[in-house]
Amino acid sequence: SWALTSASLHDSQAAIPLAQMSAERVASLYDLADAAYDAKEIREMSARLGHVALIDHNPRRGEKREFAPAEAVRYRQRSSAERVFSHLHDNHGGRHVRVRGAAKVAAHLSFGLLVIAAEQLIKLLC
Repeated sequence: SWALTSASLHDSQAAIPLAQMSAERVASLYDLADAAYDAKEIREMSARLGHVALIDHNPRRGEKREFAPAEAVRYRQRSSAERVFSHLHDNHGGRHVRVRGAAKVAAHLSFGLLVIAAEQLIKLLC
């Protein structure tokens, strides 16, 4: 799932609505996120959805907690999602959107994501 938000909205504020949207669309077991999403409310929502929250610990006035070995392996899967974002920005117009209006920007980014999905399908078939 994805949502278009204003630049002034911190990503963590969209985490709960996105988690709910994703839970309605697909069955998943884990919620993977970096330290910016380390909030009690996000972890609680993840638990209510029946997911395991693998959120990197933000060491606010304390020591950084490490993942258990099995959790660390699962958390590393987050890098594949980060590669999709990077690919969208670098190769499919995500960095410099030259249209105005939320609907046009959403369409522009959707086409970029569609191209990335098509590229991945072609890689699987060839």
